[in-house]
Amino acid sequence: MQKFSRQQNMLFKYFKNVNFPNRYISPKKLFLYLEENYGEEIQEIGKSTLGKPIYLFSKGEGNISVLAWSQMHGNESNATLAMLDLLTSLEKNPVADFWDKIRLDFIFMLNPDGSEIWTRRNILEIDINRDFLKESSIEMKILKKQAFSKKYDYALNLHEQRTIFSTDFENPATLSFLSPSEDVDRNLTENRKKSMAVIAEIYQQLKPEIPNNIGRYTDTFYPTSSGDNFMKAGIPVVLFEGGHFIDDYKREKTREFYTKALFYALQAIGNLKGEVSGYESYFEIPENKESHYDIIYRNVRLNTDFECVLDIAVQYKEIKTKASEEIEFIPYVVEVGDVGKKKGWKEIDCTGKKFVCDKKYPKIDAPVEFQII
Repeated sequence: MQKFSRQQNMLFKYFKNVNFPNRYISPKKLFLYLEENYGEEIQEIGKSTLGKPIYLFSKGEGNISVLAWSQMHGNESNATLAMLDLLTSLEKNPVADFWDKIRLDFIFMLNPDGSEIWTRRNILEIDINRDFLKESSIEMKILKKQAFSKKYDYALNLHEQRTIFSTDFENPATLSFLSPSEDVDRNLTENRKKSMAVIAEIYQQLKPEIPNNIGRYTDTFYPTSSGDNFMKAGIPVVLFEGGHFIDDYKREKTREFYTKALFYALQAIGNLKGEVSGYESYFEIPENKESHYDIIYRNVRLNTDFECVLDIAVQYKEIKTKASEEIEFIPYVVEVGDVGKKKGWKEIDCTGKKFVCDKKYPKIDAPVEFQII
């Protein structure tokens, strides 16, 4: 197996696709862009529940076939942006032999109905990623038809994760990866080793840039999920999860690192050719820790008739309105009481300060309506 060198690492230069500056991507805008710029490399492979086209982008002359898909969950746009950025980056700074080793089939925006209204599920409220067996959604039928239409050597299942995860209780899990299990016992099969070897290479390449921000997602077996079942069906699956980076709720830095991870994954697949050398390094990646809230207000004294001092934990909800072309972040109360076992990416000590609100106490699952002065 050809090992990567530092020199090869420097070959890839990141360029952002300026046509898509926001986290939110309009399906119509994406489809027009793909038709205008990659008309000869895309084909429509189906339509969503509401009749929106779902496109397959195909590129590469290699013998190693890779299937990847983005926005299975409509509010997880980083993979779509990363693929657009990867194409832009390779057009501006071509990497020799990159497309000679692989053949990539990339399904852009598998869930365009959910993507348009910025929701995880499809328009029928089905979580497509938990619909592998039942096939209640048109979108899962389309994905499975493509996946089993030919022999794919690898699959990339591309997602995003919440801001609650860290790698070490201190640093956010900006990227997390997983080699999904094929069974409840999480046996270490040959297919899992193949995907672990790819993840190990991504980790080695990105560790110099973000040494404390790469995590390993739980390998608990999910019997209805796509990654576990494609793995079970014989396709080595690499799961991507794009996460939080400090002060980066629009995920600009995450987008950049996601793009690089996608590049290194495809490069590793082309070089490994199914080998599992180095897969053991996968276990060096720290497991995700569910450790954080977005904001914690510590030691808040409420305006009650008795002494009541507590913590208030807040998470941002991502809201898309028709008036805006970008996501808005609305703070919601998610926990009150003693949240001493968790941390906040931002922490505010309210000792000696006043809780100002029309109500005596904050309400869980409601927007933040109080002030601390």
